[in-house]
Amino acid sequence: MTVASPDPLLPAPIEACATPMAWIDAGQCLRALNPALREWLGAPLRRWRGEALALLDAKPPALGAAVERAVSEQRRVWLRGARLRTAIGDRDADLALTPLDAGVLLELQPVGAEGAPGQRLSESLRGFAHEVRNPLAGMRGAAQLLQRRLESAELAELAGLIIDEADRLASLADHLLHSGAKPRLAPTNVHEVLERVAALVGADAALALRRDYDPSLPRVGADAGRLQQALLNVARNAAEAGASQLLLRTRIEHAARLGELTVRQALRIDLVDDGPGVPAALASTLFEPLVSGRAGGSGLGLAIAREIAREHGGELRHAGRPGATVFSLLLPLPE
Repeated sequence: MTVASPDPLLPAPIEACATPMAWIDAGQCLRALNPALREWLGAPLRRWRGEALALLDAKPPALGAAVERAVSEQRRVWLRGARLRTAIGDRDADLALTPLDAGVLLELQPVGAEGAPGQRLSESLRGFAHEVRNPLAGMRGAAQLLQRRLESAELAELAGLIIDEADRLASLADHLLHSGAKPRLAPTNVHEVLERVAALVGADAALALRRDYDPSLPRVGADAGRLQQALLNVARNAAEAGASQLLLRTRIEHAARLGELTVRQALRIDLVDDGPGVPAALASTLFEPLVSGRAGGSGLGLAIAREIAREHGGELRHAGRPGATVFSLLLPLPE
């Protein structure tokens, strides 16, 4: 096996990263490529260093335009379905372009079941899921002991809530460790899921909750735990953004657009808050991993919520304005 020589222009963490990466200078020339990218391109370092970025683009001028947009708007830009020229023929990839002081960092995700963004979690996130399971088991055991000894029915109910949440988080950790597993679908009353979300949000946030449910809605095939996780992520985002009120609303949407498909009917769950809204600079990357408008935010909540929606064949959307921010989770209904 041939070991690629290091590129001295790249920082060590990027050089060692398994994700294919390159540094593009202000003149849109390739200045440095890590071994993962050189392997993906199937060519040695000397073939690409110093070459114009346009030589890589098999669908010009898409790549150059995306780089310009990242620089001019000073934000991370995704280029989905890019087509790049390599030593073994043209190949498809999704690209993330992040502006730096001296140019742009290009990150490449091969298109496919293993490499597509949203379909594969980073090893660090998998490691977190693995490490969190033991503390969760300890927390669950302690809550069980408390529940047995508490005389107050109200406190015992809160201890039961801790147990249920520990179980749900353990299930989420298992899902992260086995990403790609299909959700366990069963007939689900979305109003029961929403009431669970309301109880959890009400326990740790000063949100005034309102309901506007359509009682005629049928049960929908869903993984109740995963669905709860998605809605809880959105609700907690509202609370952390400074909202004081949250409306939980359910409706039927006709001729709903879900990804590339249009379905006759979809069940729509709206979470409407009176917070400051989504900053305009984040609107186009809102559901991308590690994108957050809040100091200290992980940027994973909405990304996971959208992933859960898509696992169910549905979609998560954002609309609204400051004072009326709307997140809508749509799930397809049987014909």
